[in-house]
Amino acid sequence: MNTKTVVVSLLLLGLGPYVATHAQSLLSDEEIVRQLDDQMRIAVLNDDWSTLERLLSEQFTVNAPANRLVSGRSAVLELIRQAPRESFERAIEYLRVDGDFGIIMGAETVRPIGDASLAGQTVRRRFTNIWRKEAGTWRMVARHASVIAPN
Repeated sequence: MNTKTVVVSLLLLGLGPYVATHAQSLLSDEEIVRQLDDQMRIAVLNDDWSTLERLLSEQFTVNAPANRLVSGRSAVLELIRQAPRESFERAIEYLRVDGDFGIIMGAETVRPIGDASLAGQTVRRRFTNIWRKEAGTWRMVARHASVIAPN
C-alpha cells in the first residue's frame, strides 16, 4: 500500500463520524425536503405512525382527496388510518425551497384497500405538499390532493 492510499484511508476514517453526524447539514434543503417527502409517502403506505408524527407539524392541514378539509395532526392521522392502501407512488414534478418553506407538486397513484373509498381501484391524483422548517426541523404543514377523474 502506498503512502497516498494510507493518508487518504486515514483521512476518510477520521472524517467518517463527522460525516455521519452532520450528514443532514451536508445535504441541500431541496434534497432534505425530497427525502422527507418520500419518507412521508412510505410511512403512509406502511402505517408507520411514529414517523408520521415526527414528519407532520402539529398544525398540519390537508385538503383531502375525499373533498374534506382536515386540520390538526391527530385528525389527519385518523383520516389516514381510515384509508388503507396497498400501493402509493409519487412523481415529483416541481420542488422549490424558499427560505423556511418547501413546495412539492406532482402526481401520485394510490390503490386503496379494505373499506377505503375507491378500494380496489387505481386512483390517480395531483398533489401539493408544503413543508416548513420549524425550530430547525423540516415538517409538512399543509397538503392538497385531488383525484383526477378517469377518462
